[in-house]
Amino acid sequence: MMRIADLQVLGDELAIKWEDGGETFIRLEALRRHCPCAGCKGEMDVMGNVHRGPEIPLTPTSFQMTRILPVGGYALQPVWGDGHSTGLYSFEYLRALGQGTEQAP
Repeated sequence: MMRIADLQVLGDELAIKWEDGGETFIRLEALRRHCPCAGCKGEMDVMGNVHRGPEIPLTPTSFQMTRILPVGGYALQPVWGDGHSTGLYSFEYLRALGQGTEQAP
């Protein structure tokens, strides 16, 4: 099970130190652009079709993290400067973003 040992916003990056000794650095802009919430990434229906709402314009405030909240022992929930806060980023998803293996929505 993945666990976070330390978490900090350093400039324009989120820095995560994992209990296994690994480190992940993700630019805040990339983190926001990869928001996994249904409003940003869309929702899949039973037929496999992805439905997205209207495109939300992002401003410089959209990439400023004002808080980050833990969700159980498995995810983080950032609160962004524009008020957006519905994305739950699992630890596995964060590690994949840091390794560049997760694709943009």
